Amino acid sequence: MGDVLEREQVMRPIGRSGITASAVGLGTWAIGGWMWGGTDEARSIRAIQAAVDEGITLVDTAPAYGQGVAEEIVGKALKGRRDKVVLATKCGLVWHTQKGNHFFDVDGRPVHRYLGRDAIIHEVEQSLRRLGTEVIDHYITHWQDPTTPIDETMEALEALKSQGKIRSIGASNTSPDDIRSYVAAGQLDAVQEEYSMVKRDLEAEVVPLCIERGVSVLSY
Repeated sequence: MGDVLEREQVMRPIGRSGITASAVGLGTWAIGGWMWGGTDEARSIRAIQAAVDEGITLVDTAPAYGQGVAEEIVGKALKGRRDKVVLATKCGLVWHTQKGNHFFDVDGRPVHRYLGRDAIIHEVEQSLRRLGTEVIDHYITHWQDPTTPIDETMEALEALKSQGKIRSIGASNTSPDDIRSYVAAGQLDAVQEEYSMVKRDLEAEVVPLCIERGVSVLSY
């Protein structure tokens, strides 16, 4: 009985999406190996599966984590467990095009911040394939693109939601003005921002704004 209670997780809603997930999620940046000295696929798969078996239902990844490596590992780890998790991934850091705003290079290959409709449509198909799933539960714009109007970005994301390819929309690394623009353009369910006991600047404007607009805050 004690073991069962220990595995129970506090659940939280993701905005107005109707989706709930464990308050503590599993992030997979390091699993992609990029900036972390490489990855061990077998150990990474075991770690993801152990987290899910212990009751963590939110698994967060991104194409940029190893340029697809983390998504592929997450996809392998969740075979047979997909229905137990709320799967989040991202879009907006691209290397298939040089549109948008140059952000950084990986092994001499440029990565751009780009949230145009064409890139989002391309990216979601790549993520679905790597993750081995038919739907992404929470789809997040990873970094904001100053070259693309948020209206265009949200129109593409809302279309993907209507098509059943994603279930909810998030945005990361935003400003309060970005959040207002997202909310004006469609249903933004969550923002994902750096937030901790030692970095609390979100409390001044972002958190009150999100509470007012019904937007959840996912912290990293």
